Amino acid sequence: MKLLSFLLYTILCCQIGVFAQKHAKPVNIIFDSDIGPDYDDVGAITILHALADNGEARILATMASNKYEGIAGVLNVFNTYFNRPDILIGVPNGNAVNIRDGQHWTDTVLAKYPHIIKTTADVENAITLYRRILAAQPDHSVTIVTIGFLTNISNLLNTTADQYSSLNGKQLIQKKVKLLVSMAGKFPEGYEFNIDKDIVASNNVFQNIGVPVIFSGFEIGEKIKTGLPLINNQSIINSPVKDAFRIAISKSAGDAQGRMSWDETAVLVAIKGYSPYYDLHKGKIGEVSTNGKNTWNDNGTGQAYLVEAMDYKKVQDLINELIMHQPVKNKKSSKP
Repeated sequence: MKLLSFLLYTILCCQIGVFAQKHAKPVNIIFDSDIGPDYDDVGAITILHALADNGEARILATMASNKYEGIAGVLNVFNTYFNRPDILIGVPNGNAVNIRDGQHWTDTVLAKYPHIIKTTADVENAITLYRRILAAQPDHSVTIVTIGFLTNISNLLNTTADQYSSLNGKQLIQKKVKLLVSMAGKFPEGYEFNIDKDIVASNNVFQNIGVPVIFSGFEIGEKIKTGLPLINNQSIINSPVKDAFRIAISKSAGDAQGRMSWDETAVLVAIKGYSPYYDLHKGKIGEVSTNGKNTWNDNGTGQAYLVEAMDYKKVQDLINELIMHQPVKNKKSSKP
């Protein structure tokens, strides 16, 4: 009887879907952002640190998929503000998107707040850093969240064996990564910025990555407006998060009700899981066309996009609360 019970338990465990989301311990997470063209990335990195401070996440690195000169410093500003100045940062070399913010909030945070890292020359190549970190992690233990271009993940897929691992990039990802959550695409079909800016990379990743992927599509974050409670909170002072939202919202006529929150939803799901906020529509993304349009194949497997399971205003309230998170005092910072 005991043997039968054990066999039934084993079969049940094996049948748990690839999108199972119960986390018994902190999520090992790599955050990959184009931080700059938009400022919802600022909300996203704040949620990342807030949930890490709450014991729900262990930040392995903050990567840039964009290569403008100040981006490594910007990431270091926020990591330093949240008392994690030694979090590893990687930036792409070679061909990569090079776009910065039109509202120039990055100028303010770089000038006003402490950061040891000044330029992209001060940090590692993102692909070298990805390989080094992944090789050192337990198998199937890492969640990657991309809230920018898929450039780094595509380049990682294309790598060969090196001093960190005898595996090629695809093998290394499949061995070490349990889930990719990507703010990318519009579903069931449409056009979206992150995919469009590097179509070749997007296609390579979505067709070849070989690990479960959850998409937070354009339609998910479009209606979630955040930032006004933050900038109106008089108790929050000397905050690069507040400054970024304050400056950008004041210069963006369309953001009078708050900024659309695409990137925040991806980080929220990557760490806390999709339920109860969302359900999953399973299938697989179709090949992205040369004009940047994505489609969806309901008969595909291994991927899913988010669909609303609760009133989006409840998610909006949660994000507004999380992006007002303040640094934890006297917290010891340490490398993963």
